[in-house]
Amino acid sequence: MADGNLGEMTFWDHVDALRGVLLRAGAVVLLMAIVFFAAMPEIFDRIILAPTRPDFCLYGLLASLGSVRGITPDFNADFSVSLINIQLASQFFIHISTSFWLALVFSFPIIIYLLWSFVAPGLYEREKRGARTAFLFGNVMFFIGVAVGYFLVFPLTLRFLAGYQVSELVPNQISLDSYMDNFLMLILVMGIIFELPLLAWLLGKAGLLTRSFFSAYRRHAVVVLLILAAVVTPTGDPFTLTVVFLPIYLLWELSARFVPSRRHDTAAA
Repeated sequence: MADGNLGEMTFWDHVDALRGVLLRAGAVVLLMAIVFFAAMPEIFDRIILAPTRPDFCLYGLLASLGSVRGITPDFNADFSVSLINIQLASQFFIHISTSFWLALVFSFPIIIYLLWSFVAPGLYEREKRGARTAFLFGNVMFFIGVAVGYFLVFPLTLRFLAGYQVSELVPNQISLDSYMDNFLMLILVMGIIFELPLLAWLLGKAGLLTRSFFSAYRRHAVVVLLILAAVVTPTGDPFTLTVVFLPIYLLWELSARFVPSRRHDTAAA
């Protein structure tokens, strides 16, 4: 059962409790932002700019598979990207904004836990168990998606776009702002995409989605996911497209396993 002492709390008591939770969450983000700000030069050199260098781990792995001519692109070729800064205050603001975004991402589990501590007393034990499962699974899948975005999607996109030229008379000079915009966007988008199984589970619990939906629209999903993979990594080779498409398609199949096979199964649960 939900905790009985909640009935003794007034509306303003709840507001005060929520304000305390938000203040603690803000303090956590601020503290982590300060830590990331202090460590940002090292983080930038070793992590954020790592895909611009030829010794990035993915390039070495794919180079070892390069013997399959015509399928894998030439990852043995020298590759490096030199970034330029074209705005006076750009590096300063990127230093601050990147520290904030990293703090927000890595403090996300703590923020959710603080919000959970506020909501949990009003839930029944069965609801608490379901919420705990969703919390843990959602966090794990988000960080797996972030890892896929960093180690796979962004480096492949960077290699293609950094070498693409509409004309040889127009050399590529990539700005720091453009690099960071694409870096953060692709990584966060992949983190959100990997929440698809959790979304399917929630919709299944609500009785809005069943496994028959995934069976009926599987062929449509393959086409849409191929288009999505092509947009995320607009390379011309089938190998890169397949490497990006497979994790997204596996998410679709995994999502189908998290929903009931029939609508009345949800009601029974």
